[in-house]
Amino acid sequence: MRIEVRRTGGFAGIERHAEVDTCGRPDAREWEALAQRAVADGRGSPPAGVPDGFAYELTVDGTTVYCADPRLTEEQRELISRVLKEGA
Repeated sequence: MRIEVRRTGGFAGIERHAEVDTCGRPDAREWEALAQRAVADGRGSPPAGVPDGFAYELTVDGTTVYCADPRLTEEQRELISRVLKEGA
């Protein structure tokens, strides 16, 4: 499974992008379950955010959803954090 996160907005307006491919990872099932839960709660179009807040585009195996601070679910927050930390 390929998981991509694109973060935009924030005070400086700097875009950040990272991705993780779960293929061959020993923790692949954990990543995939988390990604599926995060995408299930996403929106089909970018939601209205807050001034200087971050907006996110989550793409999991070609399915893209959108979410924004401060209304992230716990699953979305965890997935975003993990992908931006571990992804290239």
